[in-house]
Amino acid sequence: MKNLIKKTPIPIAGLMLGLAGLGNLVAGYNIYYRYLAGILSVLTALFLVGRFLIARDSFGPDLRNPVIASVTPTFFMALMILATYLLNIIPNLASSIWYFAIILHIVWIIWFTISFIFNFKIQQVFASYFIVYVGLVVASVTAPAFNNLKLGQGIFYFGFAAYLVLLPVVIYRVFWVKDIKDPALPTITIFTAPAGLCLAGYLSSFSEKNIMMVGLLTSLTLAMLIGVTIYLPKMLKVGFYPSFSAFTFPYVCNRFENGCEILGC
Repeated sequence: MKNLIKKTPIPIAGLMLGLAGLGNLVAGYNIYYRYLAGILSVLTALFLVGRFLIARDSFGPDLRNPVIASVTPTFFMALMILATYLLNIIPNLASSIWYFAIILHIVWIIWFTISFIFNFKIQQVFASYFIVYVGLVVASVTAPAFNNLKLGQGIFYFGFAAYLVLLPVVIYRVFWVKDIKDPALPTITIFTAPAGLCLAGYLSSFSEKNIMMVGLLTSLTLAMLIGVTIYLPKMLKVGFYPSFSAFTFPYVCNRFENGCEILGC
């Protein structure tokens, strides 16, 4: 078991996030499915925490890889969603976990910016950069559950602005510069998530909706979803890598009837 924990790949945090979101999605069908998905998400988290405690030195080399470093915040995003599972059971603990996850994500944004943006190289840019800067919008989606719409609104504006800045850069890197190695190719799926997440965050944290904003985010979500789905066969040909966890949350996130359903607000 110890060796298994030591070998736990950091990108499995994407699976943790996908399971947490899936649990809220299927809750309407059977509440026990939600708890099952939540338990699996927590077990995934325990493996990652276990690796950090047992083999902390192994994190350093991994985090020098821009792909791994940029998918790591899925752990914090998952914690924000898992906090909603506890809200009706242990509300004080749930709130503490939620705020703690937000703080960790913000700290990670600062660290990532210093480590990779200040030393910018276009070859190190991947779609997973969206996770670092736009992924924080999970807090906007879950903000109503924790009665903090102001914080949710502020984070939405940050995430939406970051998305607008990153989108042309990442598109240029992926489709013009190209030369993405097979292990990183599945991260292209992440293109489908940011606009949908921003849409969910906007619908959740704002009582008055701007139809232009909703239309823009909906159009971007559909365009990215169609584009990535067309590109899907090429990604599936590369063989299996831990980065395939990138397939989980983006597709779960885009399967919703309203912004709160999946993320638990």
